[in-house]
Amino acid sequence: MNTNSNIYTFAYASLLVVVVAAGLAFVSGALHKRQQSNIETEKRLNILLSARLGEEAAAASDKNALVAQLFDHYITDSYLINSQGKRIAGDAFYVDMKNQYELIKQGVFDKLQLPVFECTLQDSSRIYVVEVYGLGLWGPIWGYISFKDDFNTIYGAVFDHKGETPGLGAEIATKTYAKQFDGKRIFKNGMLVSISVIKGGAKASDAHAVDAVSGGTITSKALESMIHSCLNRYLPFFTLNMP
Repeated sequence: MNTNSNIYTFAYASLLVVVVAAGLAFVSGALHKRQQSNIETEKRLNILLSARLGEEAAAASDKNALVAQLFDHYITDSYLINSQGKRIAGDAFYVDMKNQYELIKQGVFDKLQLPVFECTLQDSSRIYVVEVYGLGLWGPIWGYISFKDDFNTIYGAVFDHKGETPGLGAEIATKTYAKQFDGKRIFKNGMLVSISVIKGGAKASDAHAVDAVSGGTITSKALESMIHSCLNRYLPFFTLNMP
């Protein structure tokens, strides 16, 4: 065969493309299960962290196994609720909050499926974790907020993002930033006021506000809007279950 011919060059290049594509497909298929497992582990861990649990998992030799164990131990119930705050069929863990966000934007509330995770702490007290989702400056932002059983007082929170600016808007994903939500309250005089994110700093005495991210005004306002919008959709559930 003439290795200098165009036919040989084309055939060789085509074969190489096929071999490389097959190799990549094999590797992708082989890693998919592990990647999905890691994604689910991170979600379980974020739910736990919003309940001030699971921090030891970061240093664990088998993070996936420890997180799964902690999740099964502390998350004693999970379910979906509809726009009236009532339980409906479905798996809370696998609901796609991006889809729920789109329904909220479109005002299609009758199709909402919102997840709730009940967490029983060591002292037998129960807290409730809800999921929030919205858009930041450069992409999606999301998080989990846990509430005491008065459905007013925030027990803990964790937030994350896809592409906010490092050192600025991305600070919402830090433990230090999320910590200031602990103990804040979302109702005032019986009305849902959510949590304000204040540029320049919230007053220490303000039970309904936290500091904005320094230099991250747009992300901060997006965070405020996300929390208010999502908690408003959970309002019927809170109202039904308040003591």
